[in-house]
Amino acid sequence: MKIADRWFERREMGDGVTLIFEPHVHAFIRCNIWFVRGRDRDLVIDTGTGVCSLATEIAGLTGKPLVAVATHIHYDHVGSLHEFENRLMHPAEAPLMERYAEFAALSAAAFPEDIREALAGYGLGRDDALIDALPHEGYDIASYGVVSTCATGLIGEGDAVDLGDRRFEVMHLPGHSPGSVGLWEKKTQTLFSGDAVYDGPLLDELPGSDIDAYVKTIHRLRDMAPRIVHGGHDPSFDGARLIELCDDYLARRDI
Repeated sequence: MKIADRWFERREMGDGVTLIFEPHVHAFIRCNIWFVRGRDRDLVIDTGTGVCSLATEIAGLTGKPLVAVATHIHYDHVGSLHEFENRLMHPAEAPLMERYAEFAALSAAAFPEDIREALAGYGLGRDDALIDALPHEGYDIASYGVVSTCATGLIGEGDAVDLGDRRFEVMHLPGHSPGSVGLWEKKTQTLFSGDAVYDGPLLDELPGSDIDAYVKTIHRLRDMAPRIVHGGHDPSFDGARLIELCDDYLARRDI
């Protein structure tokens, strides 16, 4: 396998938002990492796989204090969480981060059988690697794991993440996982939705998922009118597309 020239790429999205992503990670676990600039502090929403240091990548973007929010505990979203001094999570999942024992792998062969069957829909063979390059010579895919860490703060419904000139309201959006959260900036009508909704197949049968809770979350999201939604995966989209995605999910669940 080739050695990557660089592990991260960036894309400016406007409104002080930068998308950071790992191009050598397969789309199935390629998390959108959102960097948001504020007056007094900056915000990182989700932290990718942790294969390479996200904190090192972001160091060149800011000299301000950083707040890292984990929208949920799945490994593609918390891999570099331990690198940040200020770490926020929902209380339903924060204790699980302290001794991380959730599933985490960079090879399809390590996935549980029921999930391995679903991988075919993402163009993955049953034994394929989920990265197409190594971060450095000698990197061992089999040694991959998530570093345990503790949340330094808990966030839930109605709380806010304040950057000085920007305020993000915390929304508890369970279903994909018990402690999934989103961040809503009313001023710009911007929603960071994590894996509660994104422009791709929504997963509601993972360990810890709750379909009934997910249906309620989707109904709640459908009633919003965001200008833009930055999801946990796949491209960003507008409010009209949000309604389509919510309706597609509810139809699939025959609601």
